Amino acid sequence: MDILHTMVEEGQERFWGYLGCRLISATEQEVKIGLTADEHHTNSMGIVHGGVLSSLMDQAMGMVATAAKKVDACVTTNLNVHYLSPMRKGELTVTAKVVHMAGRSLTAEAFVHDAAGTLGCMATGSFRVIKPPAQS
Repeated sequence: MDILHTMVEEGQERFWGYLGCRLISATEQEVKIGLTADEHHTNSMGIVHGGVLSSLMDQAMGMVATAAKKVDACVTTNLNVHYLSPMRKGELTVTAKVVHMAGRSLTAEAFVHDAAGTLGCMATGSFRVIKPPAQS
């Protein structure tokens, strides 16, 4: 899981850190990340913005894809999101799991719950392993 810890460290100055994400746990089959949703994560209705929620799920699924494939990088090729309940400020937990792997591709699913256990949204995503550039 060294690659995930490196991603988290380096991510503090990137989108990961900007959102305020934190790694809770990680295996090759499941990744959990957390976020303390605050005012700046909400939309004009006072609920957590859908873009924040989809970003969290995409991030968690990308991390589990990277861990499962034991590679340095995967990219999202498809993301399907279903918003089920409004999420409010407070603790959010995202759980991502591997659904299917084949060749350089992987399909994952993710779920966002609040501290009370309410399911806010779910997603499926497809990911592709990125081959490193050829060395000259």
